[in-house]
Amino acid sequence: MPEQYTVHPSNQINGTIFVPGDKSISHRSLILLSISEGIGKISGLLESDDCLATLNIFKLLGINITKNTDNTYEVHGKGLHGLTKPDSDLNCGNSGTSMRLLSGLLASQKFPCRLTGDDSLSKRPMERISLPLSMMGVDIKLSENNTAPINISPVLKISSIEYKMPIDSAQIKSSIILASLYANNKVKIIENIATRDHTENMVNYLGGKIINNNNQIIVHPGSKLISRDIEVPGDISSAMFIIVGCLISNNSKIIIRNVGLNVLRTGGIEILKLMGAKIEISNIKNYGPEKVGDITVISSKLNGVIIPKKYIASAIDEFPILFIAAANATGETVLRNAEELKYKESNRLSVMSKALLKCKIKNNLYDDGIKIHGGEIFGAIIDSSGDHRIAMSFAIAGLVAKNPITILNTENVSTSFPEFFDLIKSMGLNIERGNT
Repeated sequence: MPEQYTVHPSNQINGTIFVPGDKSISHRSLILLSISEGIGKISGLLESDDCLATLNIFKLLGINITKNTDNTYEVHGKGLHGLTKPDSDLNCGNSGTSMRLLSGLLASQKFPCRLTGDDSLSKRPMERISLPLSMMGVDIKLSENNTAPINISPVLKISSIEYKMPIDSAQIKSSIILASLYANNKVKIIENIATRDHTENMVNYLGGKIINNNNQIIVHPGSKLISRDIEVPGDISSAMFIIVGCLISNNSKIIIRNVGLNVLRTGGIEILKLMGAKIEISNIKNYGPEKVGDITVISSKLNGVIIPKKYIASAIDEFPILFIAAANATGETVLRNAEELKYKESNRLSVMSKALLKCKIKNNLYDDGIKIHGGEIFGAIIDSSGDHRIAMSFAIAGLVAKNPITILNTENVSTSFPEFFDLIKSMGLNIERGNT
């Protein structure tokens, strides 16, 4: 039966917490250690549905991955050419990251494969990766609608290309990078706005060679990757729900330990600071190539802003919860140049607009963004459209709503933040689970 939650006005959350491991880095650690030589241990791997889909795919591709009693994972890498033909389709579930990144990696293997996904993933656009991969000589075929399933057949060589990114997307960039590791010469990718660079960081950490010079990324193929242990920082995208919950509550203070602070992921923090948020970063250190620190947040009076274009790519996953911050701010918040939000697990612009209207928050929907008029949030029944970030955003909205908010179709929260409802309840959110 579909799962739902009802949140009652709570008005306060407090505590010192950890959030689960970063989803992007968890995927990439599984992918890159599988094609490295030797055994690498992953600490803090996010055990969400999305990351477990990637893990299970590599088991089907012949990689031995074991879980230890201390919850670390060991990946027995087989090198760049060690993957073997799977006995079945490779099911990515709801994970766009798995599907897009693995299309690039599997493009250069010596066996055919087929990538599938659930109904939601099977509606998401995949031509954005098939076009550059085809330019590299990859034999990749999509459905008639340019969606999954994706069929990939082996080719004799992967050609070097220079590719100017039409969309600012780390998934597209990473798909090309993974194919480039097998290319016959160096590959150049040109970005308009820098997107998260976890793939480049990790390839270099494992002994590969990727140089980024002023948004021009040059991948030098031919280097073998050598396994190393990877410590996964807390996911800043998950932390953002707790951060906004604290900001919009009264008399609240939270500390979130060991959160990833990659400069290309902190756009959401910068936007909140522009709105007047009291957020402090401390205890900065490194987990391998990634910057990590503690985030302290105190309840704040927020003001509406025009969101700068420069922060959009680095806050792309956080906009649903940023819209909740905007709904609680004084004045108007305007977002433009964010058309990419229409192609996430749901059309996040349209779904959030309708849901905010149900909660009596006025907004104007644009083709590439939204204008939100801050006000008082009222209770409503919200259909999350199976989108994990929308479900979690309205759970946080329930903290300060005038009456209860019921959120429908919340099963997909397990794709990114399985412990979310338990954690937020332990911090003071009055929430109950039910079934429709």
